[in-house]
Amino acid sequence: MNKRERVLAALAGEPVDHVPAGFWFHFSGAEAQGEENVRAHLRYWRQTDLDFVKVMCDGFFAYPVPDEVVTEGRWDLVRPLDANDPFIAGQVERAKRIVEGVNGECCVFYNVFCPLSSLRFAFEERGRSYDDLTDALKRDPLPVMRALDAIALTNALLCERLVEEAGVDGVYYCVQGGEATRFTPEQYRKLVRPSDLYVLEHANRYSDNNILHMCGWAGATNQLELWRDYPVRAVNWAVFVEGLSLIEGREFFGGKTVMGGFETHWDGTTRRGIIYTGTHDEIRNYTRSLILDHGKRGLILGGDCTVDAAIDWNHIRWVLEAAREL
Repeated sequence: MNKRERVLAALAGEPVDHVPAGFWFHFSGAEAQGEENVRAHLRYWRQTDLDFVKVMCDGFFAYPVPDEVVTEGRWDLVRPLDANDPFIAGQVERAKRIVEGVNGECCVFYNVFCPLSSLRFAFEERGRSYDDLTDALKRDPLPVMRALDAIALTNALLCERLVEEAGVDGVYYCVQGGEATRFTPEQYRKLVRPSDLYVLEHANRYSDNNILHMCGWAGATNQLELWRDYPVRAVNWAVFVEGLSLIEGREFFGGKTVMGGFETHWDGTTRRGIIYTGTHDEIRNYTRSLILDHGKRGLILGGDCTVDAAIDWNHIRWVLEAAREL
């Protein structure tokens, strides 16, 4: 099998010659934008020999909204964006250049955030907190939900263009807000789920190979049952944060392909996980154990989330080497 065949088979739960693997991180500085970002993604892929490329949306986290949305609660000013808006066009161009760079050798997936997260980043960019946003959503739901709907229209169009024009194989769709301290299950399903699913179901019109990332950011546990039935081909969650193993997750999520297995915690000062601290033999043995315990079908090795960009790339190569021996 070549890399494309291996990843597509894994996503479909079909037999593979080797379990595929991929890790990703945020690029910063000059490498966060433009041609430098394209080159950085391709250089990392080539030097680590990853089975697929997951493109980060660095520089495009915050949804572009007027300041009054954040400072005055002018939710009516959150509007869907035109296809030619830089927020969409810039991401499509990035993805297209990376797809061209891999030249059909592997699959490419692009990171897309749920509407709640897109608006959260706009708040945080202006010095307001995530709690400020979600408190407003609970206090006065309809105006904020309309704003989320507007963002959903934009993010759905982004997914469509990423597949149809840039040529990505699917989106890596990141959902957040599932912490038990933020919403009750009833609140989440009423206030957040509709905009989540609008984007995801639109993406599914254009690709069958979309991946759901249930983000355990900042080490917070989530109510994973909120996302249990989301329509995706594969699921990725924070195994070590949630205390749900790959094997348990396969059953919990109804037999979907699972992605992950490696703790990748880092908060700017602390790194935790064998992918950082393990020796050559420790990482290889851990990789082999993951595969032998789970089985080779329906498994893609990766991280709980992004890895620290300062990771020694040899550690990633050791995972791939071990996976390709089984």
